[in-house]
Amino acid sequence: MPAAEAQSWFVIMAGGRGTRFWPLSRRHRPKQVLPLAGEQSLLRQTVARLLPMVPAERILVVTGPDMEAAVRAELDQLPAANVLVEPSGRNTAPCIGWAAVEIQRRAGPQARVAVLPSDQVIERPDELRAALELALRVAGSTDSIVTLGIRPSRPETGFGYLELGEEVDRQGDLRVRRVVRFHEKPDLERARRWSQGGQHLWNAGMFAFTVGTMRAAFAQHLPRSAAALDLLLASPERLPELWTELEATSIDYGIMERASSTLTVPCDPGWSDVGAWPAVGELLPELPGGRGRAGRCVAVQSAGNTVLVPDKLVALVGVQDLVVVDTADALLVMDLAHAQELRQVLAELDALGLTALT
Repeated sequence: MPAAEAQSWFVIMAGGRGTRFWPLSRRHRPKQVLPLAGEQSLLRQTVARLLPMVPAERILVVTGPDMEAAVRAELDQLPAANVLVEPSGRNTAPCIGWAAVEIQRRAGPQARVAVLPSDQVIERPDELRAALELALRVAGSTDSIVTLGIRPSRPETGFGYLELGEEVDRQGDLRVRRVVRFHEKPDLERARRWSQGGQHLWNAGMFAFTVGTMRAAFAQHLPRSAAALDLLLASPERLPELWTELEATSIDYGIMERASSTLTVPCDPGWSDVGAWPAVGELLPELPGGRGRAGRCVAVQSAGNTVLVPDKLVALVGVQDLVVVDTADALLVMDLAHAQELRQVLAELDALGLTALT
């Protein structure tokens, strides 16, 4: 009898706190469960994009204990056992290693897996699905890790980049290229060169592999974690004690940047990582003085502001490029240029013992 075709699975990483979206995003209600771009949460939109490709039984979501209740409330279409709750946050390599072991238990080492963040916006989901299908196919036929690379639209210094090598495969308008190397976030001059030169892509944090390929990569590059994952495969009930044996590192640094054969599918599905308040402002509807949602808004000599004050009148007078976010227990007023410094506010609140507000 011919061998059964390898199943395709998806893993959605939903463990981040979304600290750059405080005060809307909180420890127990993080960014991915908020409707920042549309009527549905970012997490629910991510799942909906994948359901045309696989049944709900083949989508796993990995999250943390603080946000488990909020994440489960968004995932009524998934089996309860498909929400994996980490004992504690240890970065993305443990998350993906555990998910790979869980898929191996359910579908075997030949299963093909694609990993996606839970908090991205995709304007053209059909194009994303086509790129994912190709990445999964190539991952299964080459035993390579295959990333999705986003064609740059601007000289962005906030993303990592992929340097392209030769073409090795194609499907319709999509191509598969070798990755020469991964680059960390560049300075502005380098970002300008890379965004215009045609040989670099944004690293979007989406990639595909077979379970066997990822397990082998762990054995080569993170052997301590690999040993713990072997024990976890045999004894899943030992997760609490084995979790701390998994090295707390990112999948990019721990595996991807060290792998000898990494491929990429360049694509442009209308992608946004929605990384901070400035990115959300680009997705919200227009209102006087900028973009956002407010009970009412009037503006005098004001422009470029992002406003989320759904139940009140907001008056903007002589201000530009501000973020104004009002919740029941906190008010944020911030210059957009300082959006990356918002984490310092949460650190200060923690230091003051006000963790209930974070």
